[in-house]
Amino acid sequence: MQEGITRPLAAPERSVSAGLLYGLRVLVTAQAVGLIVAASFAGQAVQGGADLAETHVMVGMVVHLIALLQTVAAVLFWRPGRGAGWPAAASAGLLLIGMGQHFTWNLLGTHVPSGLTLFGLTVALLVWVWSPRAAVRGR
Repeated sequence: MQEGITRPLAAPERSVSAGLLYGLRVLVTAQAVGLIVAASFAGQAVQGGADLAETHVMVGMVVHLIALLQTVAAVLFWRPGRGAGWPAAASAGLLLIGMGQHFTWNLLGTHVPSGLTLFGLTVALLVWVWSPRAAVRGR
């Protein structure tokens, strides 16, 4: 009599907390929207709207606040939530680059490239956080 060979089953992929993922999704989306609004006011301010420059600064402050909240949410998603760790590092990077933006407002040679970096990093986070892979632990 021949016995069948059994293979060990792969461990099922467990999902992260839906609440933590949802909170991170909301904050990353808010970050993206805030950056688009801030960039539109910056473009209009460059064309001659002094009042719009002040609005750009105010929207930038809101984006800083969102980045801080997003960093906290990403760390909670990573450590207790057992989600991927790179969004926490990326969110902290967004916060630091955003702070740099605040201090280099008068240096367009630094302000514009770092703004583009903010936008690119936010888009990468936005694509990932809404993908199905974000819901899987440790990915």
